[in-house]
Amino acid sequence: MRFPELVYRNIVRRPFRTALTLAALATAMTAIVALLGISRGFRRAFADVYDAHQIDIVVSRQGAADRLSSAVSEDASRQLSALPGVARTAGVLLETLSLEDEGIYGIPTMGLPSDSWLLADYEVAGSAGPAAGPPQFSSPNARELLVGQNLADRLGLHSGASLSVFGEPFRIVGVFRSHSVWENGSLILPLPVLQELTGRDGQVTYVNVVLESTTDLPSAVAAIEAVDPRLLALATAEFVQTDTRLKLADGMAWMTSLVAMIIGGIGTLNTMMTSVHERTREIGILRAIGWPRGRIMLMILLESCGLALAAAFIGGLAAYALTGLLSRSPATGGMIVPVINATTLGQGFVIALGIGLLGAWLPARRAAALLPTEAFREIS
Repeated sequence: MRFPELVYRNIVRRPFRTALTLAALATAMTAIVALLGISRGFRRAFADVYDAHQIDIVVSRQGAADRLSSAVSEDASRQLSALPGVARTAGVLLETLSLEDEGIYGIPTMGLPSDSWLLADYEVAGSAGPAAGPPQFSSPNARELLVGQNLADRLGLHSGASLSVFGEPFRIVGVFRSHSVWENGSLILPLPVLQELTGRDGQVTYVNVVLESTTDLPSAVAAIEAVDPRLLALATAEFVQTDTRLKLADGMAWMTSLVAMIIGGIGTLNTMMTSVHERTREIGILRAIGWPRGRIMLMILLESCGLALAAAFIGGLAAYALTGLLSRSPATGGMIVPVINATTLGQGFVIALGIGLLGAWLPARRAAALLPTEAFREIS
């Protein structure tokens, strides 16, 4: 019998125990891959907000612990638009609202000037569905709003309907589509109206800056920060990467994954220790016929890694299916778009391999340390 065949037979000789171990490890791997995929989905959805509008630089307030709740003067947008190399700017006021009556919480809400060029990047779909051009507010202070298509689908809203926001009725003047999933689940109000309702007159959360094609990014950042030392100018990729909320989401995903890794490692250790104990005599025979310790260790480690990689494959498929169902469910549809790509699956396989190696290391050393005489003595 060849060595790979022996490893395979050792894995499948106890089908019930192997199935239980695979189920436990696959559950852990499902949790790990799904959490990493959801975390990456949040990050990509947030980055798409700026990519959809081709934003080069996001300007927020220096020293703000949470940049999405920073406060920048609305006049900063006009000042920055006058800088050499700046093509255009747009101030955005960001809030998070809840619709308690509908049971929906944490809705991103943006305040934009009625003449903002950002509005031209959206398409509005009427009740019939086809694109109807860029959205418009009837006046800068109108009690009107735009609803992202995913949010409108969840609430059954359409143009002309009414929605209560901050306890006041607002007329829906359009249901818009965006390339960003995050924006498709948001609301847009006229900037002066949102400023009034939130008590943030003359303020925006950040200023989006689009540069001319010939403008050097580092020079533009330096020029912007020279206007006011309280301003923090970051390239969009850096702004997204260093966002506090996304870093917290990543941290929670990895912490939960760590718990799953520990559980998977303990399960693997228990299985392999039991397997080595049951095969004490067999290992003794292998040592007696000349198998070196390294070959014994390799056999046990390969058995464990084989189980772990099979669990990673099953867990990856389960995570893909589970997150797919989650992204299509009425409660989370349009809010969660997981990114389970080759990188995420590759990380899952590496983690599974690590669990297999760590969980089998002690049993493998114990098996390799057995002398033939000691092995037969333990059986007798």
